[in-house]
Amino acid sequence: MSGITILTAYDERPDVSGELVYRAGGTDLQERLRTTGGTPHILDLTGVPGFAAIAHTDAGTTLGAGTTVATVAHDLAADYPALALTAAGLATPQVRATATVGGNLLQRTRCWYFRHPHLSCFKSGGDSCPARDGRHLYGVAFDTAPCAHPHPSSLAMALLTYAATVDTTHRSGLGIGDVLGDGSDPGRDHLLADDEVLTRVTLPPPAPGERAAYFRSISRFEAEWPLVEAVCRVVRDDAGVVRACAVAVGGVAPTPLRLPAVEDLLTGSTLDEATVSAAAAAARRGANPLPETGYKVELLEATVCEVLDRVRS
Repeated sequence: MSGITILTAYDERPDVSGELVYRAGGTDLQERLRTTGGTPHILDLTGVPGFAAIAHTDAGTTLGAGTTVATVAHDLAADYPALALTAAGLATPQVRATATVGGNLLQRTRCWYFRHPHLSCFKSGGDSCPARDGRHLYGVAFDTAPCAHPHPSSLAMALLTYAATVDTTHRSGLGIGDVLGDGSDPGRDHLLADDEVLTRVTLPPPAPGERAAYFRSISRFEAEWPLVEAVCRVVRDDAGVVRACAVAVGGVAPTPLRLPAVEDLLTGSTLDEATVSAAAAAARRGANPLPETGYKVELLEATVCEVLDRVRS
């Protein structure tokens, strides 16, 4: 990787031309540098005080953007099970030990056209999406944006179910949708400015009695990007009636999706078999898959059904 300049957060920002990117765990960045041959200037953030800190207060829990995925999976299992289960399902133990919350939220698309060093697309500075006329087997099933590939952040999906907020060096209290957008700007995987750094994520106070489940449908046994993934969190009363719930899915749209139609069917129910079946079927409403992604619509219903079965067991 000759030609790459690596700086720390304590170095004076150099007067250099070319791309400046930020690095925390670096798991996605290193892969992109390997596949694209890019030679940016890298600003390493790992030594910033508090960057990986977790703070619990009456107002909720704050995660530093540098908190590792493995820490989320282990330390938040009791209070935020939907997020912890999602974190535990990511990648491999080695990646989870290094990858960070901020990096997972802001990672670049996994589309092979974007990551090919000799091809051009919206996200690499081009003016088209070659996946649309090429291969898009892993593309969206809700085709609502110019780019045909889904956003890869599993943690963003789980954070949607908690209505988590995000702070940056420029702004505070952003929703996940404010950070990731809706995909209408095909050149962006997120909406932060070039000099804006994600600093922390804030979760609401834990919900007593919350149960959660996460499931990813993948093409091999483990350590694979999800074709479709889903997470559900519910709070039930003593009679087993769902008083609050949130369901979100990933791998099917330009950004992770909350499923209000599914949530409406579950709320007030006892998660009986008929309700679960109807709710899973509702997950596919509005799907308009690409020629090669029709299978994801069926898989979406099955994945949501699996998650709902797990959360009620």
